[in-house]
Amino acid sequence: MRKNIKLTALAATAAALTLSLSACGSSSDPSSKADGGKTDESKPLVVAASPTPHADILKFVKDNLAAKEGLKLEVKEFTDYVLPNTATQQGQVDANYFQHVPYLDDFNKKNGTDIVPVVNVHLEPLGLYSKKVKSVADIKAGQTVAVPNDPTNEGRALQLLASNQLITLKEGVGTGAKLSDITDKKGLEFKELEAATVPRALNDVDAAVINGNYAIEAKLAPAKDALVLEKAEGNPYANILAVKKGHQDDPRVQKLAKLLNSDEVKKFIEDTYQGSVTPAFGKPVS
Repeated sequence: MRKNIKLTALAATAAALTLSLSACGSSSDPSSKADGGKTDESKPLVVAASPTPHADILKFVKDNLAAKEGLKLEVKEFTDYVLPNTATQQGQVDANYFQHVPYLDDFNKKNGTDIVPVVNVHLEPLGLYSKKVKSVADIKAGQTVAVPNDPTNEGRALQLLASNQLITLKEGVGTGAKLSDITDKKGLEFKELEAATVPRALNDVDAAVINGNYAIEAKLAPAKDALVLEKAEGNPYANILAVKKGHQDDPRVQKLAKLLNSDEVKKFIEDTYQGSVTPAFGKPVS
C-alpha cells in the first residue's frame, strides 16, 4: 500500500463521502440490525478498498465466490488512506482492505480509533533494484543506496538490506529501524527520499529500495527486475482485511475472510499480478 499520498482537498472529499456513505447505510448501524441487534446477514457487507489490487481482488470474490457462500458484497473504492479507516470507525462501511498492520497501529494511535485486523491477504513486496549492478553481491563499499524516508517504509527497507547482509542493525529494532540503528554500514552510503520518488533516483544511485506499488508504476516488474524481494511468509506488511473492534465475528466478515484466503484467490493473485503482488494468507503478524 502507498504510505505517502497526496490528500488533495481532503476535507471536502471527506464531507462528500460522509454524506454519500451515510445515505446508503451499513450493517454496522443500529438501523440496519435485525432481531435484537443481531447482524442481518441478508444485507451486503460493505468494504472500503484501494482500487488496485484490493478492489480488483474483492471484485473477483464478489463475481466468482461470494454467492456460493451466501455472501452479498459491496465494494467502495477510495484513493486515500485516511477515509477508509474513518468510514469503518464511524460505521459507514463494515470493513476495509487497503493497509498493513504497522500502518493500522500507527493510525489507531494517532486518531484514537479501534480498528483491528481480521486476516492477511496479500503482500506488495518491497524490493532492491539497480541499473548499475546485477546482483546483491556486486554492491560494494562506497556505493550509494536510496531508501524511503518515512518511518514505516524506511524501517522496512533497512530490514530488507539487513536480511541480505548488506548492513547490520541493532538487535531488536524491528520494523521501526532507522539509519541511526545501523551498527555496520559496510561502507555504504544512504540517500533518504520520499517513497514515491525513489524509482526516479535509480539512475543517480547504485541501488534503491522501492515499494511494490511504486515499482509497478515505474514499469518495473518486481518478480523479474528486483535483485531481492521481501518474503511473504511471516511478513508484517501483508495487507489485511480490517474491521472496527467488536465486529470480527460478524458472520459476513468471517465468510469474506475465508474467501480471501481461498485457493481461488491465491490463483487469481498469482495469475493476475505475476509476482508484483503475492498471496500472504493467514493470521496477521503484530
